[in-house]
Amino acid sequence: MQQNGGDENPITFFPIGTIHSPFHDIAGMPIQPNGARGERGTVEIADRFAGGLKDLDGFARIILIYSFHKCTGHDLHVKPFLDPAHRGIFATRSPRRPNAIGLSVVRLVSVNGSTLVVDDVDVLDGTPLLDIKPYVPAFDAYPDSCCGWLESVAKNAESVRSDGRFR
Repeated sequence: MQQNGGDENPITFFPIGTIHSPFHDIAGMPIQPNGARGERGTVEIADRFAGGLKDLDGFARIILIYSFHKCTGHDLHVKPFLDPAHRGIFATRSPRRPNAIGLSVVRLVSVNGSTLVVDDVDVLDGTPLLDIKPYVPAFDAYPDSCCGWLESVAKNAESVRSDGRFR
């Protein structure tokens, strides 16, 4: 899978697995993991990468890095789900990005061979997985950080659903 947001020096990625979820259409999906609480999914890791799952079962949460494989093109200004104003793409989590890469912090339920069972999954079924990283609160959580225009609306991500605008 090639992601090329610029005119030169493309970078090539390849899937290491596939994310499975209850969401088969972009419209109606949760827009963030906190809006997908209790939504169970699985992550199937390709056999040749299954050895890399060693020691992952000790983590409560993991970061899934994946391709927004159903998005075509990109926009530099988007109208995000949580705001009526158009915002710069890099100030949003819109999937229509120059490099269509997404990330979700999900709860790791279990590791069964080359299959991960996860909760709070907000990803389209069949999404190509690019990488997994452990979520480490001491490294990844900054609760006193400012979050710009999202400050007053971030809590709404628990109830807002995708309407399919970012296909």
